[in-house]
Amino acid sequence: MKKKIAYGALAGMLAVAAAGLLDRAGLTARWENPMSDWRARRLAEPSEATEQVVLILLDQSSLDWASRNLGWSWPWPREAYAVITDFLRRGGAKTAVFDVLFTEPSAFGVADDEVLGAAARAFGPFVGAVFLGSQADQATAWPESIRPNPIRMDGLEAWLDARPQAAAELVASGAAFPVPELAAGAAWLANVREEPDGDGVFRRAAPFRVFDGRILPSLGFAGWLAGLEPVEYSAAIRSGELEIAGRRLPLDETGRMIVKFRGPSGTHKAYGASAVIQAEMRMQEGGEDSGDIDVRGRHVVFGFSAPGLKDLRSTPMGGDYPGPEIYATLLDNLLAGDFLRDAPAAAVWLWILVLALAAGAAAASARSGWQSAAAAVVLIPLPTLAGMAAWKAGVVLPVAGASAGVVMALLGGAVANFVLEGRQKLFIKGAFKHYLSAEVIEQIMRDPDSLKLGGERRELTIFFSDLQGFSTISEKLGPEDLTKLLNDYLTDMTDIILAEGGTLDKYEGDAIIAFWNAPLAQPDHAVRAVRASVRCQRKLAERRAEFEARTGAVMKMRIGLNTGPVVVGNMGSRERFDYTVLGDAANLASRLEGANKALGTYLMIAESTWEQTRGAFPGRELGRLTVVGRTTPVRVFEATGLAGEPVREADRAFASALALAQTGQWAVAAAAFEALADDAAAQTYARRCRELAAAGSGAAWDGIWNLTEK
Repeated sequence: MKKKIAYGALAGMLAVAAAGLLDRAGLTARWENPMSDWRARRLAEPSEATEQVVLILLDQSSLDWASRNLGWSWPWPREAYAVITDFLRRGGAKTAVFDVLFTEPSAFGVADDEVLGAAARAFGPFVGAVFLGSQADQATAWPESIRPNPIRMDGLEAWLDARPQAAAELVASGAAFPVPELAAGAAWLANVREEPDGDGVFRRAAPFRVFDGRILPSLGFAGWLAGLEPVEYSAAIRSGELEIAGRRLPLDETGRMIVKFRGPSGTHKAYGASAVIQAEMRMQEGGEDSGDIDVRGRHVVFGFSAPGLKDLRSTPMGGDYPGPEIYATLLDNLLAGDFLRDAPAAAVWLWILVLALAAGAAAASARSGWQSAAAAVVLIPLPTLAGMAAWKAGVVLPVAGASAGVVMALLGGAVANFVLEGRQKLFIKGAFKHYLSAEVIEQIMRDPDSLKLGGERRELTIFFSDLQGFSTISEKLGPEDLTKLLNDYLTDMTDIILAEGGTLDKYEGDAIIAFWNAPLAQPDHAVRAVRASVRCQRKLAERRAEFEARTGAVMKMRIGLNTGPVVVGNMGSRERFDYTVLGDAANLASRLEGANKALGTYLMIAESTWEQTRGAFPGRELGRLTVVGRTTPVRVFEATGLAGEPVREADRAFASALALAQTGQWAVAAAAFEALADDAAAQTYARRCRELAAAGSGAAWDGIWNLTEK
């Protein structure tokens, strides 16, 4: 065992090294992103702050309404946005965050820009949009006419100097500002340029960027700041986080934070722009009805969702996620303070090492296929489950690298196990091939632990058979002749049982005990058992004349079949045991074999077995009986042919006679049974019916044969 564990540990370490190579090649990132998106969708849920953020969206219906009723074509006049801003002021909104670029003068003249600027100034905590880039027509310095945002950040320069990748990401060389009329009225100016991950999906956002040495928060960050006091803020940035206003924002090495999505598009309450404009117009005319639009005390993000305005983004929540909702989600995160942070790299690789070592050791030391499967079932999902648990705790624990490490370690450990187990399997096959079916041997080789004591509870169909009058036959023959006779008989019967997929339990003299549906599952176990029984009877009939010549006696076999739950497995001592069955269902099969003597039949099948054959075999009902040791009657049947063969006329006649007996028509039933002169079961019923008929009208019988002998 120690050798196996050592080989497994080696496989685990090699798996970690391979996972490291995959990570350096960038392959695990390709796998990680879809896994991360799945976690984000699966675990997304609203926060306590979700209702504090609402959206006003310029959707297609708003465009259509404005065109029909106001004559506005696209682009809308700035007056439209002023109307919306006035509504927010009148409705008591906490902030107004506009995800709209007003970098070019209005086509309707400067007065149109002034209207919006005045509305923004009157509102107060209004956030305007700036587009950062490097185009030639953009400003390369902060305009003197526009006041900087009221924020400073301690340690920023040193932090950027130590992180060239973050500096390249966050420091912009150009910017497109709002027109002066609006810029002067905005409390904050915010960056609206965000870059997706390499696969085009927006998962992270930079809470701030830098232009001309000045801080430009992202739109969502600025919306949060605009709703706070005091007016000016001092932030501090250090390794891994940005601290401001009592919040610690986790940052990655590029200065971005993970957006914790709350759900699919529509999670945050959204109103159409046309509904807001109509509500404001009604209120300007003296009405007080704002409809169902409630913005009081809420942060409001305005933006576009109409397909033609091209502000739909791909996010973990889906491919048509309006850009404004990303900022609303970031604002939600800041309000709730429940951020996601990346797990430290050292902790991640330690986690991968622990998993890989455990997987390698488990696979290498597994003694059976079930143990190997159990190790895989437990360990392969473990990175995903741990990733989900960590996510719930606010930590993003990568899954792809750990999953790759586990799978490779399991494979490596399995190879080591295979090499070390080879000789043991050869021994098992040689030792047991004469005693068990090939299927059982294969299972033992796959699962050596099945040789331990104990078993499992399973539904089986159990077969008991015995030769009629074998004691008399054995007294006539010498030991050698008796042994040869038994070997010939048992070989014929066993070959049929094994050919039908049965498992031979044991021989007890001339008796055979077998079962179906273990160790291998067989949904049609009842059908197999009945077919094997009919074939055994026919095989014995073929050789009956030969056996009679050898023994001087007519050899006939009685069979009992029953289906039910039993305990099946290896039972005995630690040094010697049998693969056998225990349980009441097995006892009943044995009793039914003996019950054949009472009715003169040679195949008795319990109702539990017969029902599962679903009429596949021609046969007949034999009635009901109680066997020794049981008080509950058992309905029993006899199969008289194989599937596809016609029902015998004698079986139909027996069924008719049985129906007469069950309705108390004793004399008529007796005559019907007596007509089946060559049928021992029919003659048994005929005698009973004659007795009841002779007893007169007061005679009663419930149709149950109460047996007193096994």
